[in-house]
Amino acid sequence: MAPTKSLPIDQFLTALAAKQPTPGGGAAAAVAAAIGNAAASMAAAYTTRKKDVESGAAAMATELITSLDVTSLLLAADEDAEAYAALQRTWKEPDMPADEKSQIEARALAIPTNLVEVCHANIVGIREFLPHCNPNITSDAKVGVHQLAGAARAAYQTVLVNSPSEEEKMRLQKLLKEIRDVEDALLS
Repeated sequence: MAPTKSLPIDQFLTALAAKQPTPGGGAAAAVAAAIGNAAASMAAAYTTRKKDVESGAAAMATELITSLDVTSLLLAADEDAEAYAALQRTWKEPDMPADEKSQIEARALAIPTNLVEVCHANIVGIREFLPHCNPNITSDAKVGVHQLAGAARAAYQTVLVNSPSEEEKMRLQKLLKEIRDVEDALLS
C-alpha cells in the first residue's frame, strides 16, 4: 500500500475496512489525530487578523500551527503498520533471537504510546490557545481537541494489546484523564 500521507481518504478507508491486518486500529488512531491537528490548525490560521497581531494572539496562533504537525502523524500510521507486520513475524518465527523479538515488541508498544503522548501535548496546546482564538471559529479548535482525544483513547487500546507494564498503563491513564477533563470543560 502507498504511504498513508499520499492516499486519497477513500482508499485509506477502504484499506482500513478490508479483511487484512494493516492498516488497523493504530493507523486509524494516527489518522484521526492528524485530522484533529488539521482542524485546530485551521482555527489558528483564522486567528491572524490585524487585531490578533496587535493583541499577540496571531503569534500564539502561529506557534500552535507549527506545533500541530499533520505529516508526522500520517507517518505514524505507516510506522504502526510496519511495527505490526514485524510483530506478526515474531509469532511465526519461533527461533527468532530473544533480543530481536524484544526490540520488535518494544517498537510495537512505543508507537501507540507516543501517539497518546502527542495527542495529550497537542490538546494542552490547543486548550491554552482557545481563549485567544478568533471567537468565530473556536468550534473548529474544539473539534480538534475532540478528534485528538478520540485518537488518544484509540491509541491507548493499541497500547493495551502490546502488554505495557502496570506503571506505564497508569501513566497513560493519567494522561487520558487529563484529556477527558479538558473535553468535559469544553462540553460544559
